[in-house]
Formats: sequence, C-alpha cells, structure tokens
Amino acid sequence: MHDIKWILDNPEAFDAGLARRGLSALSAQLLALDKTRRDAIVRLQTAQERRNAASREIGQAMARKDTAAAEALKAEVAQIKTDFPNWEQAERDAVMALHTRLSEIPNLPLADVPLGKDENDNVEVRRHGTIPEFSFKPQEHFELGEALGMMDFEAASRMSGARFVVNKGALARLERALGQFMLDIHTAEHGYTEVNPPILVRDDAMFGTAQLPKFREDQFRAGDEFWLIPTAEVPLTNLAREQILDEVSLPHRYTALTPCFRAEAGSAGRDTRGMIRQHQFNKVELVSITRPEESDVEHARLTRCAETVLEKLGLPYRTVLLCTGDMGFASQKTYDIEVWLPGQGRYREISSCSTCGDFQARRMNARFRDAGAKTPRFVHTLNGSGIAVGRALVAVMENYQNQDGSITVPAALLPYMGGVTQISSIQK
Repeated sequence: MHDIKWILDNPEAFDAGLARRGLSALSAQLLALDKTRRDAIVRLQTAQERRNAASREIGQAMARKDTAAAEALKAEVAQIKTDFPNWEQAERDAVMALHTRLSEIPNLPLADVPLGKDENDNVEVRRHGTIPEFSFKPQEHFELGEALGMMDFEAASRMSGARFVVNKGALARLERALGQFMLDIHTAEHGYTEVNPPILVRDDAMFGTAQLPKFREDQFRAGDEFWLIPTAEVPLTNLAREQILDEVSLPHRYTALTPCFRAEAGSAGRDTRGMIRQHQFNKVELVSITRPEESDVEHARLTRCAETVLEKLGLPYRTVLLCTGDMGFASQKTYDIEVWLPGQGRYREISSCSTCGDFQARRMNARFRDAGAKTPRFVHTLNGSGIAVGRALVAVMENYQNQDGSITVPAALLPYMGGVTQISSIQK
C-alpha cells in the first residue's frame, strides 16, 4: 500500500516509478480521490461545528426571548441532523475509494532494479556449481519417478484432477527429508525461528501481504471465512500485523514448512507434466521483519540463506535480478534463484527472494518504535523461498540420476534417509 502523503509531496517520482513498471501515471487520479476524501472530512467537521454552535445560539435566543431566531436555529439544526448521515456515508465512500485504488497499485521498484519487459530482461548476478555431464540422455523427473513406481500422477488425477501428484515409498521419504533438512539449516545455522502457522487465513491476512484483492483468482477459497495459504509468507509476515515492535527485538526472522495452494490461474498449457507447477506443494519459507535502514542488507542475507541450501545439496544454480517487468506485485526488488534441471537442459526457478519496503507493513499496520522515539515507524518486510521442496525434489532426482534410472541420495540428506543411499525400483 502506498502512502498518499508521500504521493502528494512526490507526484512526479511516483509516476516515474510506475512508468518503470510499464504503467501509466496515476498521481493526478489519486490526488483527486484524496481531495474528495479531505473535502468530505472538512464538510463533516464544519457541519458538526455548526450544529454545536447553533445549539448554543438556540439557548441564547431563548434567553432573550427571540422566538423567531430560536425556531430558525432549531430548523437549521434539524436539517443538519437530517443531512449528516448522508455526509458520513459520503466520507466513508471517499475513504474507501482512495483505499481501494491504492490497494490495486503495485510497489515501486528500487533504483537499481534493471528496466525491462519480461524474464528475458532479467540480469544474471552469479552462478554456482558445475553442470553435470551424463554418459546417457538424462530423463525428466516424472519419467524417473513413474519408472520407479513412486510418482503417480494418474492416481492423483482420479482423486483431485490435474496438477497433483502422489509420491510413494523412498521418494516420499526423500521429499520429507528435504523439508526437514532445510528447516534444520535455517534454524541451526541461519538463526531463523521455526514457526508452525495456520494454513487457513482470513481476508485481512491475505490483504496484508497483497494476495488480495488483485490476485483473488489465483487463490483457493475455503468456505466463506478462510483462504488456503499460497505461501507461508502470509501467516509469517502477518505475525507483525497491528503490532508496535521494540526496536531492540528487530530483525525478526521466521521460517516454516507448510503446504501451499495455488490455483495457477493463467498458466494453462505451462508445465502440464510433472511437479514444476502444481495446485498443492510443500515449501520452506523465510520471512524477515526489519528496520528500514537494515532491509537492504537483510535482503542480501536472506537470498544467501536460500542459496546455501542448494550448495549443501550440490545442485548447480544461478541467481538473477528480476527486471521491472518481471517483479511481483508487492516487491521493490527480487532475486530469483534458478536451479539446473538436466532433464530439461535449462535453469528453472526454485526460489524468489524479495524486499517489499513498507508496502506490506502499511497494509498490516505493522510498526516499530525507535529507542526514545514517541512516534512509531513502519517496519520493512522481506520474504523468500528457502526453498520450494517439490522443485528441490525435482532437482535432486534429475541431477543425481543414474543410467539404470536409480537416484543417488545427496550426502547432505543421508542422515534423514534411514540408511537409504540410493533409490531404486526394488524399494517400497
């Protein structure tokens, strides 16, 4: 959510930021809505003041036995009382109109975000690891999983439709091991606090992290009151909702392993086979809540924490800085981490690490108070996948596959696999 006061003071800078996202200027429209809001507030205040003054004047007129004046004043007060509900509604409508319009506008990119239209204009920042070479044609994960008898898309489709999977046996255990491994890394080595949050949240929580209202069609509604979370970013970030945090307690760093649910609206025909794009998947999320002065450094730190997971798993990856046309709605700046998939012969996104400034904090009214300060300030929020478990399973399967279709378990996951060092079709 944008600050209308800042837009009032910096209309040209606001429109320039929108232009970098490929959007038209909106400051004039917003300032007109704000003027309507302020005019409605002034009208209410003026009417209230006049009603109070007229009520006093009635007593004065009665005291001097000026009946005509008293009756005229009574009529004026009565008319104000009649009109007042309409003016109150006009004020509520004006406030809501501005609030709604502001909620529909994406965050402004930071100055160092490269200008561009889509993923083709993203800028590679670094690469890590060596792309594996095989003496055979590497298979994609779904080919490996189905041949092992441990990845069943047909059974999932019979139960739930497209974009679901049933993993079984050692492959299911490998997926579980990945999630536990990631949590252990982030809590023991990176200083994040593990959280087991609700996966059902209300409208206000989804609005706070900007899934609503713009991305309503991408979400799964659960009855009249709840939404299934698309990412643990929603409950973890909302831990700061309507709070005033102590400066000394910042930054807050949270991690969680949860199921995530996405309708994948608009992705028809994309990644229809396999586990890359599903309605339900598991993901380890990282969320940081910081002072504004620390958010830039925290963004680099959070991204590095996600990269470390891939390095420990021995998976080649590259990190790219997203351009203005490929950024998420709430983001000021985003690094995507892309893992190498031999079966596809290309890098695919496995983590997205974003800094949102105070954009989400304003929507949640999440603030902190500097030591000795009277007025609280909005926190900055950051989030990133640390990492997507399903896609990590895909990457491990494809990078650690053997010619006979078996999969070698990465050394980092051996403590979680109960003695299993290689997954083959003979295992259950």
